[in-house]
Amino acid sequence: MTLPKPPLALRGDRLVCPYCYSRFAEREIRFRCTGRPGPDGRACEPAEDPALRAHLGRREHLPPVFTADGRRAQARCPGCSATTGKQVCATCHAQLPVNFGRIRSRLIALVGARDAGKTVFMTVLIHELMNRVGSRFQASVGGSDDHTRHRFRADYESPLYDGARLLGATRRAGVAREPLVFRFTTQRRGLTGRRPHHTLLSFFDTAGEDLTSDASVEENLRYLNNADGVILLLDPLQMRGAREAAAAGTRMPAPGGAENLPLDMLGRVTDLLLRKEGSSRLIRVPIAVCLTKLDAFLEQLDAGSPLRRPQPTAPYFDESDSQDVHAQIRQLLDRWDGGGIDGHVANHYANARYFGVSALGHTPDADNRVQGGVRPYRVADPFLWMLSEFGVVPSREGA
Repeated sequence: MTLPKPPLALRGDRLVCPYCYSRFAEREIRFRCTGRPGPDGRACEPAEDPALRAHLGRREHLPPVFTADGRRAQARCPGCSATTGKQVCATCHAQLPVNFGRIRSRLIALVGARDAGKTVFMTVLIHELMNRVGSRFQASVGGSDDHTRHRFRADYESPLYDGARLLGATRRAGVAREPLVFRFTTQRRGLTGRRPHHTLLSFFDTAGEDLTSDASVEENLRYLNNADGVILLLDPLQMRGAREAAAAGTRMPAPGGAENLPLDMLGRVTDLLLRKEGSSRLIRVPIAVCLTKLDAFLEQLDAGSPLRRPQPTAPYFDESDSQDVHAQIRQLLDRWDGGGIDGHVANHYANARYFGVSALGHTPDADNRVQGGVRPYRVADPFLWMLSEFGVVPSREGA
């Protein structure tokens, strides 16, 4: 039986921009002039928008932004008297998705150390959502704006899938960059028949250096404060026990300093979340703790391991399968890390789940070429668990 979960409540009555993660009330939404002539023929001149440049690194020349009642769908530009429906964020001036404020937004924080594979993971996850996972759940997934559509195709998907080469390391957050914002749409049956159900998903890929000290976390990862869920990627090849168990020929990351150790990385994320939640209770934000590069260890696992099963394909999140994987990853963490990560998670998080994933399915060659194509394994599992917690996709208990 498919069991829909009650959605986790969105916190607070203020909106969160999916581009810069600032909070504001609906009435504070601003408008951008269309640039077309108004009733008397006057037209506003385009100019570089300092807010867009400062927050997102864009250097576009656009018509001006002005203040009006953001609860209304349209407003009249005070400069040219033309009517516009282009709503923008009050802070960064990015154009907001259609019907923003009336559809549910979920901000997913994707964090991890250098070499954990965040950029590749995010690229493969979104590609899977647009293709295999979208078909599985009869969902459509696409960029919510032209910037996302163009950037994802040109900077992420094409190099990996068409060029068969690994993506470069993410730049530090000190260099302005913007997240990728997608719309996840399914259909739900209501009193008046079936109707579309939209969820906005915002992904921000952090550079590993952004998590190497408390100061950089506080300064550069403001979006964690507004995250509805956290996907934390840990590289098992940074754990001594796992390095010894990896398959022959596995490319080992350069040994990192203490700041890149998985447990220290988890600790810094926890510290930031505790400042928001308060230290007197467990952190409520769902966290998916993912061991990456699982392909390097599959042959070392027993034939009956849940990590060697075919990945689920049914149109629901398989809760029983996920619990089996969770238990297996706990055993591996105890074996490879001595239980430090599991103990930390148990003592700080109210809702955590372990996952094992492989974005590429195999080790790239010495020239960072992905020979044989991308063959992902369980990459969508942590994200689908998150969506099931949010009540966006159904889950099923039992086999």
